Amino acid sequence: MASAAEARALYRAFLRCARHFGTSYNVKEYVRRRARQGFAEAAGVSDASELQRLWEQGRQQLEVARRQSLVYDLYSRRHKHAMELLPKQNH
Repeated sequence: MASAAEARALYRAFLRCARHFGTSYNVKEYVRRRARQGFAEAAGVSDASELQRLWEQGRQQLEVARRQSLVYDLYSRRHKHAMELLPKQNH
């Protein structure tokens, strides 16, 4: 079972992972918000088996977020789209 220090480390890992989503404010905030919500919901749990299940679920979700940040980094736009480079037309 995870200790309180390990739970805090997992929470901080989620927050660090959120920073790896580049310039996408929405994705960063989603990861942060889900981490806060998940840990807030788990704060009231005292059953050892349920805590173990939540711990494993949290670690799995962190791995998913890490993989997604890698994929996002590979395919995110680093440069302006071609349509953004065209001069704006006045109508």
